[in-house]
Amino acid sequence: MADTMMNVGKGRAVELYRNIKDNTRANASFVVVLLKVSEADGTLEDYATLGALLAGANTEADFTNYLPRKKLSDLELAAFPAPNNTSNKYEITFPDQVYTDAGGGTNNTMTKLLLCYDDDTTSGTDANIVPIGAYDYTGTTDGSTITITFPADAFNAA
Repeated sequence: MADTMMNVGKGRAVELYRNIKDNTRANASFVVVLLKVSEADGTLEDYATLGALLAGANTEADFTNYLPRKKLSDLELAAFPAPNNTSNKYEITFPDQVYTDAGGGTNNTMTKLLLCYDDDTTSGTDANIVPIGAYDYTGTTDGSTITITFPADAFNAA
């Protein structure tokens, strides 16, 4: 489960996943954003857009080979899961994120991984990207490949 759910994303992650997987919006995707400086969770959860979050006291990663940001479209997402009738929840997860040759020239130590939603990746700007959840992530780049594994219940809705 996300360490911090953004207020604007509460109750929406599962439905956004379904919309992306079903290709309801052809150019919609989740966007993975790494932060090298981040505010406290209680402050992060109040941001309604990625643009506002990055205008605050948060700094996006800029290590060598970071950009472009990772996008998770319908092709990258697993089939929409059935509800877990034992725990009475929908539990969704996301594929591992691999950053090949991360850093080396410019290195970062990360503090958070953000999972955001972009309704239209062809023309979206940070002002249109909605942060859904934040995960604590501490990793330092040094030019080697890093793999970030989402928890099995990255988001769940009860």
